[in-house]
Amino acid sequence: MNHPILVKHAERLKSVLIADAASSRISESTYSVAGWSINTARHKIDYDAEIALRRFGETINLEEAVRKLFHGEVVNHSEKRPALHWALRCKNPAFSVAQKVKASLEAPFAFAEAIRDGKFRNANGKRFDSIIHIGIGGSDLGPRLLYDSFYKERDKRYNLRFCANLDPLDFELAVDELNPETTLVIGVSKSFRTEETRYNLNQARRWLEFALDDVWSRNVALVTSNRIMAEQWLGDSHGQIFNIPESVGGRYSIWSAGSLSCFISLGTDLINEIMLGAEAIDHHVKHEPIISNVAMKLALLDYWNSSVLKYPMRAELAYSRRLRLLPNFLQQLEMESNGKDTQTDGTRIVEPTTPAIWGGEGTLGQHSYHQWLHQSRHTIPTEIILALDSEGDEEGQIGLISNALAQAEVLEEGRTLEQIQQDDLNSSIEISKQKVLYGQRPSTFLITKDFNPRRFGSLIALLEHRTYLAGRLWGINSFDQWGVEQGKILARKLKSVVQGKNETGNHITQSITEEFEQFE
Repeated sequence: MNHPILVKHAERLKSVLIADAASSRISESTYSVAGWSINTARHKIDYDAEIALRRFGETINLEEAVRKLFHGEVVNHSEKRPALHWALRCKNPAFSVAQKVKASLEAPFAFAEAIRDGKFRNANGKRFDSIIHIGIGGSDLGPRLLYDSFYKERDKRYNLRFCANLDPLDFELAVDELNPETTLVIGVSKSFRTEETRYNLNQARRWLEFALDDVWSRNVALVTSNRIMAEQWLGDSHGQIFNIPESVGGRYSIWSAGSLSCFISLGTDLINEIMLGAEAIDHHVKHEPIISNVAMKLALLDYWNSSVLKYPMRAELAYSRRLRLLPNFLQQLEMESNGKDTQTDGTRIVEPTTPAIWGGEGTLGQHSYHQWLHQSRHTIPTEIILALDSEGDEEGQIGLISNALAQAEVLEEGRTLEQIQQDDLNSSIEISKQKVLYGQRPSTFLITKDFNPRRFGSLIALLEHRTYLAGRLWGINSFDQWGVEQGKILARKLKSVVQGKNETGNHITQSITEEFEQFE
């Protein structure tokens, strides 16, 4: 349950304007870390409430949660595992288990360089010129975000395409106009049991076999924790298999061999720069106390907005073409990690946990859903990420800055009826009332003036740590996903219902499946 002191502060602040609350904490609402400036002034919280929130974090012992993470202790209690994704970006992990996790990158890095240097070719001695990345969830969203963020820096020798959906069209589009002889298929599935990935890999195998006959597997690389099943699927020793450590969760696997397609298309030098940015955040989170730890501050603010103030959503507004897929990535990172209602001891949580995450690319959203953000009856905190490219056109950069700032200001301040009537004397009272913006909508501002691989790495690592720490505040396990797993199990069972082989579906499912008799 919520700490009663926090609830009292929330009640006290109901009639307080954001600007008035911010005035008491303005000097303590801007933080700088690893090339990012984070401003949290525009939130419904004042100095006294923030102190109470920090003390709540101390009672939960967030600093101890960080210590456990970086010491390799079990933090995924349901699966009895540590979470060692951070070890993949650590230069010199201090203990043997983390060292093994780090070592798992050696083979995929070497393979990526062998592809780029032309030392590894297909069975006919030809260089690869295309890559199909097959995966779903964390095996897709992370690499897809990474590649899209640095598409400008890609190696143009390779045509990289992604395939994730079970819909057959996704694979058809992925291979459209590609030459199977010079296409490398990379399949990523930690368990190697994921239905969508297995289906698309089977499609890829048939596509390759038709063109290459019995040497098709030379054109395949698999990334998984389940080497036995991967070997069975390959059926011979020609395909490449790379390891994802069990202690690296799928939605935290962007740093792993799961990003092999990006290692090839972007180059390992760029990937190493990303790792350095992430490691800088790891150092900050590991060593800074709660009073100055940015990941802890963001996690506490998430708890305050969702569990105390009961805001049901957060809009993620990326004022950066490079980060346009970040909201998709965060939907999995936060909502799969913390979208739960039961603590690790089995206690049901009363208050809401993680909010629904959605959003998109600025300024595109300003011409669609921003209208809803400004004038609907829902109050939705927003997170505005302004990532500027130092080599970008100055006029465009100025436009991005001014628009991002304007959105935050209007969300907070709104526009009163009196202001509208003063500005437009000819407007009728009916029209003037329709123009009123009530404001008082919270926002966080994250800014970097020079977006580059290190800034990307530090941002993703910061958001990962924030997610884990928010999970600790709610007392939940951020590293399992039982809701997702049950959906997979039931889908497998219902295949036979759809095919008309049994009658085990509930009455609604049964009535729907009658529409699919052609699949019997």
